[in-house]
Amino acid sequence: MNVLPSTWAFKIKRFPDGLIKKYKARFCARGDKQIEGVDYFETYAPVVQWTTIRLLLILECLLGLVSKQEDITCAFLHAHLDEGENVYLEMPQGFKQYSKNGRARVLKLKRTLYGLKQSPRAFWKYFVGKLTDVGMEQSEFDPCLFIGERVICVFYVDDVLMWSKDETYIYELSEKLRALGVELEEEGDAAGFLGVQLKRAPDTNQIIMTQEGLIDRITDALGLTKDQSSGKSTPCMKKPLTKDEKGDPPHESYSYASIVGMLLYLAGHTRPDISYSVNCAARFTFCPKRSHEAALKHIGRYLLKTRDKGLVLTPSDDLNINAYPDADFAGLYGYEDSNDPVCVRSRTGFVITVANCPVLWQSKLQTETATSTMEAEIVALGSCCKELFPIMDLVKEIGTAVGLAPDDTAKMHVKVHEDNS
Repeated sequence: MNVLPSTWAFKIKRFPDGLIKKYKARFCARGDKQIEGVDYFETYAPVVQWTTIRLLLILECLLGLVSKQEDITCAFLHAHLDEGENVYLEMPQGFKQYSKNGRARVLKLKRTLYGLKQSPRAFWKYFVGKLTDVGMEQSEFDPCLFIGERVICVFYVDDVLMWSKDETYIYELSEKLRALGVELEEEGDAAGFLGVQLKRAPDTNQIIMTQEGLIDRITDALGLTKDQSSGKSTPCMKKPLTKDEKGDPPHESYSYASIVGMLLYLAGHTRPDISYSVNCAARFTFCPKRSHEAALKHIGRYLLKTRDKGLVLTPSDDLNINAYPDADFAGLYGYEDSNDPVCVRSRTGFVITVANCPVLWQSKLQTETATSTMEAEIVALGSCCKELFPIMDLVKEIGTAVGLAPDDTAKMHVKVHEDNS
């Protein structure tokens, strides 16, 4: 029998702007002590794609949909453990009990608990079952997107977003879920989701997605302030960022990997303008030099100057899809060591828009070594199309669900703008 240690976890939950929302204390299991095949089996749990969220925000602007945000209280305490998973846990500190022979008693869990490796998957299966029970249909293309007759719902672990033409339908769905035992806590209009602020401008029919709170955390960690640091007009330096193997070692007190992690979250959600710069810096997460720290500070100074900027969604009247792939052939050649194969690797970059609003973008080095500009462009085109085809299916599925005529979705216009075709 494997008895897991227990612990208390204390956390500060913040609003998207960085202000403190609540203080949390949770009794948790030490999942790092679990043994695969003994007290857990499968662990994978999907979350909603941000492409799906951006697409639904575009439809909110186009169709005047109402959105509401809800949170599931103590989410991981709802689901039962799968049959065959016997999990034993030490008593929490301050509640120790002993048997007559002096041995410490332990807990045998019936439901999942925070800290267990299988908890996210068990909760996902639990909530999928509840949504199905109230008549919602799971999407074929996003396992965390559910479509009903009058409501569309997405969820990211325990954070739920709902859209409808009338908020009454959202309240009715919420009450049905509560009747099934789901403890939903209403958080009002969707003004922020997973640290992303959603600012609506009804007069101009647009939504602005920003992450000012995260930018403040990044600049504070880098030691940058408006008073002492000058802003930059571009996110990257003039020369490409290289390994700099003979360069000086890092000397800053902050965690390079932590800063890169926050920048990746920022670039992937609301700031496509820093995608290239962040990807370059992320290549050296495990062996940074002083030059790489300088590159992070350069990005920080750019964010300091553009703190209030974000992703602006101002959709056109149709759901036309456009893809813009491109490649930079052997962009590091002449900068990296000529004996390093990385120096001849090409870079892929693309952006995909729906209704003239960006829903997905990427900038990364190609895994293959292209031997010509044409080959590099074809690799970039292939990478772009791998992401484009699921988006086409998703647009068709959601477009039909929100009342767009079948003819409109069937005749969906898709263009791939390849500049070297």
